[in-house]
Amino acid sequence: MNFSNDDNTGIKMDINLTPLIDVTLQLVIFFMITTTFMAQTGIDVRLPKASTKDLQPEKELTVTISKDRKIYLNEDLVSLAELPARLDKARSLGNKSVLIIKADEVVPHGLVVSVMDVAKKSGIETLAIATRPEDEH
Repeated sequence: MNFSNDDNTGIKMDINLTPLIDVTLQLVIFFMITTTFMAQTGIDVRLPKASTKDLQPEKELTVTISKDRKIYLNEDLVSLAELPARLDKARSLGNKSVLIIKADEVVPHGLVVSVMDVAKKSGIETLAIATRPEDEH
């Protein structure tokens, strides 16, 4: 009996890395496809900074006020006068009574308060003001 490990047999032993690489790449592709991304609106708004952060509800109404004082309800351009009717219509379609206000940091405070007043008169129960983290530039 010969128990020695001689290289005379001609058999080369190594680890085949190809299946490992294939599985790794498939996992990377799987996680890239299944990862959800936060949808950002196409309206250019520079939000003010805040050190606290609250989670947003899944189905909310969003009013965006751009730096040129244009008001958008869920990306639709509206005037301050037509905002109450549009809020009532959006709420009747099943949206929650939560309103997220995304106002550019240079928008006058009075315009934001006017939008908040219109929302409260329309029956919106909860108002939230969107901010960005302090460490963002």
